[in-house]
Amino acid sequence: MEKYIQMPITEEVTADLKSGDYVYLTGTVYVARDAAHKRMTEALEKGEELPIDIKNAAIYYMGPSPARDGRAIGSAGPTTASRMDKYAPLLLDLGQKAMIGKGKRSKEVIEAIIRNRAVYFAAVGGAGALLSKCIVKSELVCYEDLGAEAILKIEVSNFPAVVVIDSEGNNLYETVAKK
Repeated sequence: MEKYIQMPITEEVTADLKSGDYVYLTGTVYVARDAAHKRMTEALEKGEELPIDIKNAAIYYMGPSPARDGRAIGSAGPTTASRMDKYAPLLLDLGQKAMIGKGKRSKEVIEAIIRNRAVYFAAVGGAGALLSKCIVKSELVCYEDLGAEAILKIEVSNFPAVVVIDSEGNNLYETVAKK
């Protein structure tokens, strides 16, 4: 089933999504990878606030390439989500509602998805040039010293993804493998 979703995403929306749904995301999404996740976790351990509003947020695991003339961003394909697995449960427990990446997730992340009524979307790997056309605005939020791993705030328009793990823990990768 195809669904059009306004970001940031709420629990009411995540509860309605099912593993295997095709979605088109429009609105604000944050971009962060391993180094940014590590830094956010370290900030929390020190009692500091996060540099982004994590409540109902979606984080896209992506390392963009430089923007071409007239574009908001360069190639914008997903990176392997499991690299964020040691950080994701904490952010989900703080209110994050969606993750976008590629590949499988750990048992701990799946448990946190269920516990927090969140969702994991997959974007098509290898389609970064096409996905970048759905990103209409990009701005640096923090951790500029991390280069391509800095946190960005992007605005997306009809960004295509697939619900891999829904808020009940149904996992598309497992159901497809069984078939």
